[in-house]
Amino acid sequence: MTHQLSLTLPPELAFDECAFREQALKHLSLPDTTDVVVRKRRQSIDARNRQVRVKVDADVYAGNTPPPLINYRKPQTGVGSQTPQAIVVGAGPAGLFAALRLIELGIKPIVLERGSDVRARRRDLAAINKDHIVNPESNYCFGEGGAGTYSDGKLYTRSTKRGDVRRILEMFVAHGATEQILVDAHPHIGTNKLPNVVTELRETILNAGGDVRFDTKVTDLILTGSPTSPNELKGVVLANGEELTGIGVILATGHSARDIFQLLHKRSVRVEAKPFAMGVRIEHQQSLIDQFQYHRPNRGDYLPAASYSLVAQTRFKGVDRGVFSFCMCPGGFIVPAATAPGELVVNGMSPSRRDSPFANSGLVVAIADDDLRPYADEGPLAGLALQQDLERWACRMGNIHGSAASQTAPAQCVADFVDGHVSTGLLPTSYQPGLASVDMADVLPDHITQPLKQGLRDFGRKMRGYLSNEGQIIGVESRTSSPVRIPRDRETCEHVLVRRLFPCGEGAGYAGGIVSAAMDGERCAEQLVTLYKR
Repeated sequence: MTHQLSLTLPPELAFDECAFREQALKHLSLPDTTDVVVRKRRQSIDARNRQVRVKVDADVYAGNTPPPLINYRKPQTGVGSQTPQAIVVGAGPAGLFAALRLIELGIKPIVLERGSDVRARRRDLAAINKDHIVNPESNYCFGEGGAGTYSDGKLYTRSTKRGDVRRILEMFVAHGATEQILVDAHPHIGTNKLPNVVTELRETILNAGGDVRFDTKVTDLILTGSPTSPNELKGVVLANGEELTGIGVILATGHSARDIFQLLHKRSVRVEAKPFAMGVRIEHQQSLIDQFQYHRPNRGDYLPAASYSLVAQTRFKGVDRGVFSFCMCPGGFIVPAATAPGELVVNGMSPSRRDSPFANSGLVVAIADDDLRPYADEGPLAGLALQQDLERWACRMGNIHGSAASQTAPAQCVADFVDGHVSTGLLPTSYQPGLASVDMADVLPDHITQPLKQGLRDFGRKMRGYLSNEGQIIGVESRTSSPVRIPRDRETCEHVLVRRLFPCGEGAGYAGGIVSAAMDGERCAEQLVTLYKR
């Protein structure tokens, strides 16, 4: 017999597997025998009240065999050399999951990744952190697995109507992720485990007959139609001059591939400006966040590192602007995420245990149309130009007394920033290249500085200690999402004007994280094959 139950328990009973089993069996009046299996289905923490509780939904199988935990199975048959091929540009979650779905549908994917494989990519990341050397082709944004490989690995998404979230999570489990991601309300894999998972995804593609090429940059498009009005994409041109053609091209290059946006614009393939946000990373001691969120001196042995989500509505020069936390990384690190020398970008990541003493989050301000007026000549790429200018200026401000190419980041204690004082000293930090104390109002434009100060005052009222010199802001966080959208048909996912082009994932403006990008990759693959078979 199968029983379903929901229990609300203190953390020490919910997170201790033996204690939880005892509670579940007691609730159902079942004996503790070997033929009784207790399997959690979902668990979430409720910290709204002084006493933290955990809600757990579970299935209990008494005398009957539980069904398989995951239904997904890796492809059992591969694609042959004579199989039609499709090109996938980018080996982030959108590109990898598009490739896997193409194989399932009988199409050979050729995955092109400008960066290195995971193992080689580690050396490039070490060079950024230790030697301040930025490889423009392989870094925290470019390389196998995309930006998500070296991130917190957050798998939570609100995009449940865009695809099968459970299927994506099961695919991650089948490739080495912990089964816990199937249970947690806000699952994550962790930056220490993601590289192995990504490697397994690549091996599945290769074993099934797909092709994955690293250090392979797309530099041009093979288009038909007139130069000013292309109507079909036949394939791509690589940096070495090689031309590749296929039944379609899934463009899944991520939000930082500025050269691809510029190439599309140059070749008269329509792109559009889209809303985005920029700001800083804010860093506190994790213990401070734990104290506030869990209403206790420390989180104890069972509760995970606490996270938070903050939103404020501000107004600057007659324009309403949202200020919000973004990509919060409990127990994490701030990392240098620039994609070119002379630029400075920061991002956050966490290991699977989230056991760093630091908590960090993006803290960003929505960019308004008025902010882009100085870049009007750039047309739909105005947001890219604003991003790049801010990143170059941040690099200069962090290195006034040092090397112009250094990844030393400008920073300021939070209360000092709000009050307009340059910090006389900065706090210990997880950011390995180092910090320089500056007035962040000299780094950020007014349309970010002033709303950010308003937002911090609001957040300080919501979270005691958040607006204090126990925290510091580090700049700049400018790659929250793509400032460009590549327009496509809502149903077919094909570009609105250029046939056989399937804009995909975060870079195209249709996803906002690992899971939503993976689902979008699958959807684009399905639509490409549907079009081919007509």
